[in-house]
Amino acid sequence: MPRAQHAMLKHKNIILGVCGSIAAYKSAFLVRLLVKAGANVKVILTPDGANFITPLTLATLSKNPVYTQYFEEETGVWSNHVELGLWADLMIIAPISANTLAKLATGICDNLLTAVYLSAKCPVYVAPAMDLDMWKHETTQANIEKIISFGNTVIAPANGELASGLWGEGRMAEPEEIVSFLDDAIKKSMPLFGKKVMVTAGPTYEAIDPVRFIGNHSSGKMGFALADELASLGADVTLIAGPTAQKSTQILKRIDVVSAQEMFDACSSVFPETDITVMCAAVADYRPKLVAAQKIKKQDSGLVLELEKTTDILASLGTTKKAHQILVGFALETNDEENYAKGKLEKKNLDLVVLNSLNDKGAGFKSDTNKITIFNKALERTVFEMKSKRDVAKDICVAILKIAK
Repeated sequence: MPRAQHAMLKHKNIILGVCGSIAAYKSAFLVRLLVKAGANVKVILTPDGANFITPLTLATLSKNPVYTQYFEEETGVWSNHVELGLWADLMIIAPISANTLAKLATGICDNLLTAVYLSAKCPVYVAPAMDLDMWKHETTQANIEKIISFGNTVIAPANGELASGLWGEGRMAEPEEIVSFLDDAIKKSMPLFGKKVMVTAGPTYEAIDPVRFIGNHSSGKMGFALADELASLGADVTLIAGPTAQKSTQILKRIDVVSAQEMFDACSSVFPETDITVMCAAVADYRPKLVAAQKIKKQDSGLVLELEKTTDILASLGTTKKAHQILVGFALETNDEENYAKGKLEKKNLDLVVLNSLNDKGAGFKSDTNKITIFNKALERTVFEMKSKRDVAKDICVAILKIAK
């Protein structure tokens, strides 16, 4: 399973509760998949759960101590259930037995797992595992309905062969299914879920001959940081990238281009279906009028290149922008920065413009930091201090979320 496959779980703090069930052996696979997805996992094992799988197995896989009791008898070290509940971004009990299910429904708090459950402020998911008749019993089904009414989510058991030898519903969902369920649930809770987003990044190269080109110093770092941040907010992101060595950390569609014309063609194809577009690429304003078929040989005299304007991609998109679409542009300036940025906002029908000034040390191309000013459609200005480009991307996304519908 590639790490990026479940990108929503990366860096999430997850508590995994394991109850007394033969399906507890699957919890080892579940821990491994969660850790592989980049999650931080702490396991709470009930006394009955420890009859089916050892703390050592789960501690080795999770890379964290496994919690089994309120305190260690030999040392008196206390397992703070309140702190554990507050630490977690989500809690998953898999397998959850009929016994623990009943405790959650009635508020019984007689072990560490149920104490952490009652302290948790995060979403809670349960994956039941029990025999067919136990699952179908009216009491179990009433308990399921009750914990759902509390806001918890049940990952329904599957049909299959059960430990009793019977065949039917009650088999715990497979670890791969649970991880995908959690990843999808997190994504659906994100503010940009269901939104189609296009981001451009990096430079363009305009050929002079087969060897040489006109380009710029853009590394693509800012655009890639934005694409990753937007994807982490649940958006379906298409990244159109000029020549760059940058790589994304999120799941997104990437279209690689070289020239301004290629970027224009790609943007024109993707833009009509987008809800949000962020034009971060440093696109060439001019290109050679004629491209030599062979390498131009060095001569004693000078070389004169005749240039022609490239298509203004941002202006072109602004003319076709629909009412529901958000269009964000960038302005990299060296003088009279704010007036140029505000002029760009109005002339190109933008909703936001992000201003960089090359007069700010640590801002602009190639660096890992940036210093920006954002103007909205009402020409209201928000100035930010120097930050990493990852943090700058977060600030830009906050500005986008304020106007996103």
